[in-house]
Amino acid sequence: MPGFTHIDAKGRADMVDVGHKTPQRRIARAAGRIEVRPETLQLIQADGLKKGDVLGVAQIAGIQAAKRCSELIPLCHPLVLDRITVHLSIDETCVSVQSEIACIGRTGVEMEALTAVSVALLTVYDMCKAVDKEMRIFDVRLISKEKLDVEPD
Repeated sequence: MPGFTHIDAKGRADMVDVGHKTPQRRIARAAGRIEVRPETLQLIQADGLKKGDVLGVAQIAGIQAAKRCSELIPLCHPLVLDRITVHLSIDETCVSVQSEIACIGRTGVEMEALTAVSVALLTVYDMCKAVDKEMRIFDVRLISKEKLDVEPD
């Protein structure tokens, strides 16, 4: 197993130098879920919560989080993101979140995808906490990541 890339020879945090890497198309997808009571799901679907449109606000929060990832995670590089999608859906017991982030850059967008999902889920939690004390966030994970060569203009 290779060593950690974000620590120096003395074991201190160190931001990786990606300046020598060739820019590539980077795409990452992440997902997660929040389990809520059936009554809470009904309130979400009926826009019956005092804080408003839970799914709409959580989607915007996830988009904002992806854009601010390097400000939240200390060793993440700031990236110019080309595409951010955050999709929320409801099933019998959960609100699910999926994100897809893309850019042309020297490093991946996995952290942006995971941050988008995490903040969207936290937003659902925040908006529903007054009516549901038993919510549980789980299964936050990276689904896939890709690196594609960029065609010259």
